[in-house]
Amino acid sequence: MRRYFDLSRSHTYSLLFAIPLLLLYEAGAAWVTVTSETPLRNGADVLLRTLLAAGGVHSTLALTTFLVAVAGLVVILEWRRKRVRGVEAKVFAGMLAESALYAALFGVVVGTATQWVLEGAGFRLAADGAGILASLPLAEGIVLSLGAGIYEELLFRVLLAGGLLVLFRSGGLPRGRAGVFAALLSALAFSAFHYIGPYGYPWELPSFTFRFLAGLAFSALFLVRGFGIAAWTHALYDVFLLFLIPGR
Repeated sequence: MRRYFDLSRSHTYSLLFAIPLLLLYEAGAAWVTVTSETPLRNGADVLLRTLLAAGGVHSTLALTTFLVAVAGLVVILEWRRKRVRGVEAKVFAGMLAESALYAALFGVVVGTATQWVLEGAGFRLAADGAGILASLPLAEGIVLSLGAGIYEELLFRVLLAGGLLVLFRSGGLPRGRAGVFAALLSALAFSAFHYIGPYGYPWELPSFTFRFLAGLAFSALFLVRGFGIAAWTHALYDVFLLFLIPGR
């Protein structure tokens, strides 16, 4: 079991586990665009595209190739350091089962924590389902859920939380305190992000609090279990939520 946890948290297994999620989202988004003639993109995906466009990465193929190439380079560097040798299918199976378990428990744990915080402040948490996504066809909702898993975790956990951690550490903060500040700020940004754009939710303090605490939970999962499991947990949680919508 200890070997499984060590391997599944490595860059090799984490990134190789995340790549199919990226490819599923890109294939699904392309399919929806062709069949409905309406572009469908996760907001974090659009933001990353805008940032990378300044460096010459414009098309979907270019972005996907860039991300896969970066992941491949990281894997190769880890192999050269001999931290991981080869891959085992049973480890990926365990990671998928672990992600599904976390996704099933996620809403209950974060919802209970949110209710506890809000009751202390005189508010109550009202379930808002999947927000604007509830009005979309199921296939489109699933595609956006997959995009949330891969791109929101990449943006808010890997780039933002990781970048802030490096910034605070370079400023002389102890690692523990730097990690707490990075997690708090990235969770605030993650929650606020859900109220922006055409698929954004109407702003409410209870739902903002829920997503802030969700951001903290995803940050903890990212730090403890790695990017791959955090991304799949996020995607599967959103997909599970879609199927819980009344009348779906």
